[in-house]
Amino acid sequence: MLRRTLGDPRIARLLGLIGAALRPPPGIGRIALALSLGLICHLAFALGVLAMIVAMFFGLSESLGSVRWPWAALANTALIVQFPLVHSALLTGRGGRVLARLVPGPHGPTLATTTYAIIASLQLLALFALWTPSGIVWWRAEGAVLWAMTALYGASWLILLKASFDAGAEVQSGALGWMSLMARIRPVFPDMPTQGLFRLIRQPIYVAFSLTLWTVPVWTPDQLILALTYTAYCLLAPRLKERRFASRYGTRFDRYRDAVPYALPRLFSVKLHDQRD
Repeated sequence: MLRRTLGDPRIARLLGLIGAALRPPPGIGRIALALSLGLICHLAFALGVLAMIVAMFFGLSESLGSVRWPWAALANTALIVQFPLVHSALLTGRGGRVLARLVPGPHGPTLATTTYAIIASLQLLALFALWTPSGIVWWRAEGAVLWAMTALYGASWLILLKASFDAGAEVQSGALGWMSLMARIRPVFPDMPTQGLFRLIRQPIYVAFSLTLWTVPVWTPDQLILALTYTAYCLLAPRLKERRFASRYGTRFDRYRDAVPYALPRLFSVKLHDQRD
């Protein structure tokens, strides 16, 4: 059982990266830069995710934003649109080149995934910490319904965590960049994900993120606007990602796309033969 677990490429790849980072070649400046960016990345990641979990649990009825209405509507709109716009723009070829130059010096390209995770985390933190609540609460779960909704909300986050692991925990968390710099190796990205939840649907991360938007125990106009906007983004944005995959993996991705549905799993699974060209 242990051998099978360690043989899982998702775990083996992560353990290999961690092992290499724990035995860094000499270079105090490089190591200090890697550790500093790693600390910033994971702290920002934790704060961004925590702010999102807490704010949505209360339906965005509790936050630190204090912009006066009606200007708050413009401020909240800006907070909503900034995440998908920047998030998607940085995934383009031009965005990747920008990321590689954000850290001055020769290590910018290696740290690109860490830089990307820092920016995304700060965007989430800004969205959920600076939101100005409308003050309107339509519905608040109580008693047994509250416990049930809380369980569904927690389950949605666990599904998102599992999907992120299946896609490559080192990339999703931003660890790939700074750990690769520590080890003084070229960052190696995970192969096209086809394991775990990716056997059921092609976009489990986006679907799980959508689930977190709709399983909250408090409903407000704020939460509804957020849920509608980001669900639309989660359904449309992966089309751009799949274009990149089609260009990168060719017929492998074509076979995968034919065998696995986009967002809703089939009642009867189709066996996927993941053969490499």
